[in-house]
Amino acid sequence: MKPHKYLLTEDRIPQAWYNLVPGLPVPPAPVLHPGTLQPVTPDDLLPLFPMALIAQEASVEPWIEIPKEVRGVYRHWRPSPLYRARRLEKQLDTPARIYYKYEGVSPAGSHKPNTAVAQAYYNKREGTRRLVTETGAGQWGSSLAMACSFFGLECKVFMVRVSYDQKPYRRALMEAYGASVTPSPSPETESGKAILARHPDSTGSLGIAISEAVEVAAQDPTAHYALGSVLNHVLLHQTVIGLEAIEQMEMAGDQPDVIVGCTGGGSNFAGIAFPFIGRNLKGKGNARVVAVEPSACPSLTKGRFAYDFGDTGHLTPLAKMYTLGSAFVPPGIHAGGLRYHGMAPLVSHLLDLGLIEATAVQQLDAFAAGVEFARAEGILPAPEANHAVAGALREALRCKQEGVRRTILFNLCGHGHFDMQAYIDYHAGKLLNFDYPAEEIAMALAGLPAV
Repeated sequence: MKPHKYLLTEDRIPQAWYNLVPGLPVPPAPVLHPGTLQPVTPDDLLPLFPMALIAQEASVEPWIEIPKEVRGVYRHWRPSPLYRARRLEKQLDTPARIYYKYEGVSPAGSHKPNTAVAQAYYNKREGTRRLVTETGAGQWGSSLAMACSFFGLECKVFMVRVSYDQKPYRRALMEAYGASVTPSPSPETESGKAILARHPDSTGSLGIAISEAVEVAAQDPTAHYALGSVLNHVLLHQTVIGLEAIEQMEMAGDQPDVIVGCTGGGSNFAGIAFPFIGRNLKGKGNARVVAVEPSACPSLTKGRFAYDFGDTGHLTPLAKMYTLGSAFVPPGIHAGGLRYHGMAPLVSHLLDLGLIEATAVQQLDAFAAGVEFARAEGILPAPEANHAVAGALREALRCKQEGVRRTILFNLCGHGHFDMQAYIDYHAGKLLNFDYPAEEIAMALAGLPAV
């Protein structure tokens, strides 16, 4: 990608986010109103989002300038470092060159503040007093809680029940930043009550937690909803990762042949991959791009590309995405941030166009890869990031088998310092692999809306 005026900065932090949409050969399908089945309008979204984010959601501008107030916060940890994993290369005895972009250096420990800070800023500017959201593993919830504390907003988080129980330190971090945290499903909302009536012991899901957060935000005129993945504007904000990586790879005198990212909703994958895909589309690169998801929640590899609700309670618009069905409740794997029934519409669109690949990894293989990486590089990844590590290891070992030297770049989207119980359970042999039964996926898909 030719250096752009927005990227030529002394502090090496991009001055604009990169929008992939206008460069695509085919535009993505529109988001539909669930009642009329017509494309949603800005007025439809105003109860949930500030106008600035609604405009970004539908933007066809290739660059959207980052406000100076947002860049001022980014300076606390951006640009994030790019490392070459030389010890890992030696340990694997591979001819591959392995690089990783490390987003765990942010105060919240993951890539999520890249969009949390932006969303809090735009909401504050338009007079919002309170943000309501959901979180799986807690990386998004803690990031939004931090961003709200920076901009003087109240923060309410519905945390998926299984992660609420598994990850008390993430919950404690959110509360330290001033957020109120409720396990989901909860008796605080009609959506939560309906789930608990049918399944009193429900472990919850991101789809359920989204329903609760949307319900609360829509009923409070001083509040807005904030989402940590899936939507276009969220993926847009994450592109600072890939934009920095392009420049850093050039500084290293190298270019990636393969780019790997873990995928649940799609935000960190989009962050590392979208700028490089933009280069591919312009004929400036030809990197393979691989999305890695958990076998227990295989939306890209076993889902259907169709219109579906983003939440279990059917309060959200309909988006065309790879989905397992909004009624799908995945097992309680420790990669809580990847336990979502659907994939970001833009990421789904790229897979449908054949611009990216998708693969799935079992839980035990993901943790084994994370431990191997930690013993070589010294950084213990979050359970979600372990899927990207596992994908990168697969590519490196393929290079070894084929006797080919390729350059692999992956996004290490967060550290695992608040996920130690998961590693304790892994080393104790308590974790299990899980392939979601085909018949249960079929049952969930049978409930897709008729569009």
